[in-house]
Amino acid sequence: MATQSTSGRPAPAPFIIEPTAHHTHTFILLHGLGSNGEKFGRELQETGIGSDGFGLPSRFPGAKFIFPTSRRRRSTAFRRSMLTQWFDVASLDDPSDRSHKQLAGLRESFTEILAILDQECRDAGIPRQNIILGGLSQGCAMALICLIALEQPIGGCVGMSGWLPFQTEIEARAAAGDGPELDHVSTEADTEKRDYGRPPANGIDYVRELLQMDNISNVVPAVLSTPIFLGHGEADDKIKVSLGEAAYRTMGRLGFDVEWQAYAGLGHWYKIPDEIDDLVAFVSVKCGWAGDKQPGMSWGKDA
Repeated sequence: MATQSTSGRPAPAPFIIEPTAHHTHTFILLHGLGSNGEKFGRELQETGIGSDGFGLPSRFPGAKFIFPTSRRRRSTAFRRSMLTQWFDVASLDDPSDRSHKQLAGLRESFTEILAILDQECRDAGIPRQNIILGGLSQGCAMALICLIALEQPIGGCVGMSGWLPFQTEIEARAAAGDGPELDHVSTEADTEKRDYGRPPANGIDYVRELLQMDNISNVVPAVLSTPIFLGHGEADDKIKVSLGEAAYRTMGRLGFDVEWQAYAGLGHWYKIPDEIDDLVAFVSVKCGWAGDKQPGMSWGKDA
């Protein structure tokens, strides 16, 4: 399932965990800086166990899990070393530092991830509302930017220990002219009178411009109906929890329904079993898919 990049070279093939039941859903999950799809996928499969004793593939046997691998790029943060990264970043302490260096990778990676999403819809016949995009660390950052730029909603977005690229700029545009909070039950007349939703849409316009896409035309972008889960360790020494909190705040400012969880004592990883339980609950409730167990399995923790 290699995709074609903007440079004309095929992107690395993703690591895939095939569904063990009828294929109804797809997770597209992005690795962190310096990792790869197979490493992240195998780690999540082996260690991402909930309090019931089951991992995500067992809880959702109708799901295909796709773990793409980013391209190798020169890393400004690591003395120009060649690393797998979705986009270049100059500093993990301050991802906004020299943010112009991020643009080429963000644009190319967005194109490749969008191609995977479209391929699942077109070739596998998976409805967009049954696709969940997410990632860990820089993979979370990439997933959030991708989500903002999508023209149509998907089933959900999950991010662990990450941040939002260009967060300060997006926040400023989303907050510009802030008046009453976004009211999802406003009448059509109110919409015309108040130019309802325009400040958040300004933030979305900004991201689409960064990615060299056409501006959105909707007053209230359809993608805002996609729910988001963000989790972060309070003891994360690589990506500060304040960066995760800022991403949560800004995605909410744009108009997304965002669930935030901070985990005491957790460093730069996902909390086992707590965060896995929270992810399963999010997918079940917010994304509307309760999943299923493998034949012969019990949901009980001591089974």
